[in-house]
Amino acid sequence: MSSYETLPDNLPTPEDDGACAHLEGMPLPDLDLPTTGGGSVNLSKLPRKTVVYCYPMTGVPGVALPDGWDEIPGARGCTPQSCSFRDHNAEINALGADVFGLSTQDKAYQEEMAERLHLPFPVISDAGFALIEALNLPTFEADGKRLTKRVTFIIDGGNITAVHYPVFPSHSDPDWVMAQLKET
Repeated sequence: MSSYETLPDNLPTPEDDGACAHLEGMPLPDLDLPTTGGGSVNLSKLPRKTVVYCYPMTGVPGVALPDGWDEIPGARGCTPQSCSFRDHNAEINALGADVFGLSTQDKAYQEEMAERLHLPFPVISDAGFALIEALNLPTFEADGKRLTKRVTFIIDGGNITAVHYPVFPSHSDPDWVMAQLKET
């Protein structure tokens, strides 16, 4: 396993700063966003429940992470989170929901990652910050790049019905999702 597939010990735990308190009940904007595998998606118009996990950026084997990455609360863990959703995708689908990943990385970057990690679901590129800004999702800066903080939400009928923020550790996120889907 590469170092991106495991989480180091003693990562700082992110605290709930209230940056996502406004999301539950919020309607999704009418936006078409590019996805891996071709095409685009409009999250406001999907017929099934939908899980969107937003993450800062996945690492690339052989390329160093930004300086101080492990010291930023909640930054580390994008690959383990994506792999965990991959491993639980069939269970989430059986509970009546589809999964999408979302980051600000461009589509080409995401396509390589999705293929390398064998993701069975699309990943959305919000490189232009259209959805992030429309929903007022929290962001941070690292290495001169603006990135989204890790947040997961469930959409039903075009509205956000549940929000997981902050997500920590990242690979536990599907457990929260499945518990939420079982409650509804």
